[in-house]
Amino acid sequence: MADSALGILGGTFDPIHCGHLELARDLYAALPLRAVRLVPAGDPPHRRVPVASANHRLAMVELAAAGNPGLEVDAREIHRQGPSYTVVTLEELRAEEPLRPLALIVGADAFLGLPAWHRWRELFDLAHFVVVARPGVELDIGRAPALRDQWESRRSDDASALRAAPAGAIVTQPVTAHDISATAIRAELARGAAGFDAVRSLLPPAVLAYIERNHLYR
Repeated sequence: MADSALGILGGTFDPIHCGHLELARDLYAALPLRAVRLVPAGDPPHRRVPVASANHRLAMVELAAAGNPGLEVDAREIHRQGPSYTVVTLEELRAEEPLRPLALIVGADAFLGLPAWHRWRELFDLAHFVVVARPGVELDIGRAPALRDQWESRRSDDASALRAAPAGAIVTQPVTAHDISATAIRAELARGAAGFDAVRSLLPPAVLAYIERNHLYR
């Protein structure tokens, strides 16, 4: 298998912020990835209903990704009806490129919660996992005993596993911690002008301008 993997980074992106972008850029630089594709969720099944509409969140992701080599935007979950299940997205991507390695990027906390995901065991047949550290979250598999067999049989310390097969490996990747919270950003923006100044360094300028122009998170 010679093709580079396509990285998949999903999220509500409510709003997308510099932490998301730095993570995507770091992984694109460090791993054998063809690109990192940002996939905003339309109807996230495991989180609260997003504050901004799906179309606004998609527009902000497109603005944030513009001009960043290696970053792509995939709007399929915004346009698809029903809950934005990751397994369905990966099935669609696999049907489009049957032999392309796919690498699902998740934080350590999300990975430990994997057994609560829809059809979670099938995910390993559809993609690799790239597990990245989250501030304050220890990757303790003992907290998720249902994952132990998968972890022990699939974990690899060699990132080249991401291009050796279309799916099935678990690779842990250290990245620079970006402890930026979309929840905290929304709370600041709700304060008005003072809040906008407080988050100016946490959001891409085009995204902040879009939020201000459309009166989001007030």
